[in-house]
Amino acid sequence: MKEYTIITDSGCDIAADRLKEWGVRHVDMPFRFEDDPSEESPNLPLKVFYQLMRDGKVARTSAVNPDTFRTVFEDEFKDERDILYIGFSSGLSGTVSSARIAADDLLAAYPDRRIVVIDTLCASAGQGLMIYLAVQKKKGGSSLDETARFVEETIPHLVHWFTVDDLVYLKRGGRINAASAFAATVLKIKPVLHVDDEGHLINMAKVRGRQASLRAMANKYDETCLDPKNATYFISHGDCREDAEALEAMIAEKHGRKAALITDIGPVIGAHSGPGTLALFFVGQKR
Repeated sequence: MKEYTIITDSGCDIAADRLKEWGVRHVDMPFRFEDDPSEESPNLPLKVFYQLMRDGKVARTSAVNPDTFRTVFEDEFKDERDILYIGFSSGLSGTVSSARIAADDLLAAYPDRRIVVIDTLCASAGQGLMIYLAVQKKKGGSSLDETARFVEETIPHLVHWFTVDDLVYLKRGGRINAASAFAATVLKIKPVLHVDDEGHLINMAKVRGRQASLRAMANKYDETCLDPKNATYFISHGDCREDAEALEAMIAEKHGRKAALITDIGPVIGAHSGPGTLALFFVGQKR
């Protein structure tokens, strides 16, 4: 069986050292603060990043460019390894398109090598969970094609549920209007959001209070998880670890199952959802 490398991007919200432990390479998606013309380091501590956002700084992100992918992909080709790229949702970024451009360019120069580019239609640790599951397949001896097929078959079942603490960030991104954001803030309304089949973030419900939003997500796990007592599920959070642990406790109390991973939401997602974002990911009957 030909060797292959799984590659992803920082939209997956899995720490670089953990990805390295899994044998996965990644590219960083650029971000900066609006009043700073220079590109911020991807190594900016997340506590600092979220505090700057709380202080009113506006963070902006952009897609990875094709040249960055060409460099990373060509490294693998030179070492005679094929590539499975598992990428951030095209519904939220043009990064997958850049990966496809780079792949097409390189395959002309390396006709004996292969790249499979997959648009996961996933975000944050939903993409991260997809990568984790793909890594398990690879470790089990699956070929590039077998692992790619597994990922494609799992995409329609990778469930994403989010809530946010402050709607101002969604307002900036055009997810809700200013009047709705103001009313929700006054009434302490928290949205419960979902990533749909096209990889877009959709507002699905409104509940009053933070605890109610956590309970709503736990209920979705109850209702739609394929195997709630044995499932692998991830939780990601934007500088609100206690809430992540509270959500995990709700699920564990009913099903006896702790999260396989609680991870930080990085700048790519955090720039648009803000501090206090909480998200739950698992394999379900459907998205």
